[in-house]
Amino acid sequence: MKYHQIDRHLFIKNRAKFIAQMKSKSIAIFNSNDIYPVSADSTLPFAQHRDIFYLSGIDQEESILLLCPDAPYEHQREMLFLKETSELIAIWEGAKLTKEQAFAVSGIKTVHWLQDFEKVLFEMMTYTDTMYINTNEHYRSHVETETREARFVKWWKEKYPAHAVAKSNPILQRLRSVKESEEIDLIQQACNITELGFRRILSFVKPNVMEYEIEAEFIHEFMRNRSKGFAYTPIIASGNNANVLHYIENNQQCKEGDLILLDVAAEYGNYSSDLTRTIPISGRYSERQKAVYNAVLRVKNEATTMLTPGTLWKNYHYEVGKIMTSELLGLGLLDKVDVQKENPEWPAYKKYFMHGTSHHMGLDTHDYGILTEPMQANMVFTVEPGIYIPEEGFGIRIEDNVVIQSTGEPYNLMKNIPIEVDEIETLMNC
Repeated sequence: MKYHQIDRHLFIKNRAKFIAQMKSKSIAIFNSNDIYPVSADSTLPFAQHRDIFYLSGIDQEESILLLCPDAPYEHQREMLFLKETSELIAIWEGAKLTKEQAFAVSGIKTVHWLQDFEKVLFEMMTYTDTMYINTNEHYRSHVETETREARFVKWWKEKYPAHAVAKSNPILQRLRSVKESEEIDLIQQACNITELGFRRILSFVKPNVMEYEIEAEFIHEFMRNRSKGFAYTPIIASGNNANVLHYIENNQQCKEGDLILLDVAAEYGNYSSDLTRTIPISGRYSERQKAVYNAVLRVKNEATTMLTPGTLWKNYHYEVGKIMTSELLGLGLLDKVDVQKENPEWPAYKKYFMHGTSHHMGLDTHDYGILTEPMQANMVFTVEPGIYIPEEGFGIRIEDNVVIQSTGEPYNLMKNIPIEVDEIETLMNC
């Protein structure tokens, strides 16, 4: 891995929190992701399943975590199963984790090779009544590929039909949404790397540069600072491309006088950051661009102050909508008649700001969190309002990542990343 090894005590704490929520006489299994094929012998780069990483720190394919807190022997209560390394594997792929290295990473003392899994599982099932299966229940999920986890669940249900079934995901949704201090430090490191990339491109962006050249500058800076790369597919959207919310082609020339919306950020140690800035390709905002930019910035700043313990996500977005409506009236994009006649199910402001303002973030860019439950201290959220005006040829979004505090305003993990108009213009013209 490119990142520095994470202190195993984080994963020890995470397992303890999960185990505390398990039923008596139960067992939980977590699988690594597959390495996904492309064609012939080509594969996509391996990306670890975030749940097994959260609970163990193991960042290797073909790994299984087993938790059985009521097992009769202590060495059976936490177990890892890993792909056995060999001299041949070491030559062709690089050495895999040894049992000693797996303990150093995870804090789990009992490590078996993967070929022993079914035999050990059979014994463990005789001690238990309930199996926690790990299914993807994220509100944005839409999975068509059968995952390694899904294949395991299908196999297990056929082999052990008499056991009761429970779900890991509701527990993890709550646990993963509230970050330990070590996790916040990792997200901060991802944000710091993102800052380096953003400052790099401020002096690089000029009229006629290609969007993909800007993307290349970001990835260069990210990887030279121990990131695997982008936390998500980057959006480098100049001119009217910014009005396509998930524009990822990044293949157009940046034209003089246009703005470019940059929704691009680094990961670090599998933790995400999530940045958006909108900058002037020529180094100066026009008066109209500046007015819209500052309106978006005011919405972001006001919305940030509302992210406090006890806040409900739905109510928060309703209040942000009222702030955005006021700004759009001031910009002349809406009038009072538009607001008076609006459909409550799709308010007038949605014509120019059609997406949500905030989402959980952490190991996943759109991280775990139950949106119907009140916000808590140490949750990490994005704040990302935008105004999109196709008829004027530009869209503006501004986004920071903040940590909810027990008292007072959230802590902005991106407070050092340039955001004010004057600061951006100065850095682009120095």
